[in-house]
Amino acid sequence: MLTIDTTNMCSHLQKKLFDEDGVYHHLWLSMQDDPELTAVVRSRQLHIYRNGKKVLVLAGKSAPKIVRQDKICELLTK
Repeated sequence: MLTIDTTNMCSHLQKKLFDEDGVYHHLWLSMQDDPELTAVVRSRQLHIYRNGKKVLVLAGKSAPKIVRQDKICELLTK
């Protein structure tokens, strides 16, 4: 199970990730089942890594930034 320190995470992003009706909630649930993924909060954003390589940056009010094509990024369109 993936755990992150949400102390410095943007409150808008927290709602999008952790509320059941949040736009990124399905992405958060998928991340829990993927042992290759790690996530770190930096500059109030969530940086997601697969095997140590950054693949995605989620922010509270701005659009997600896809750094590298990955199967987790495909969930953004669902």
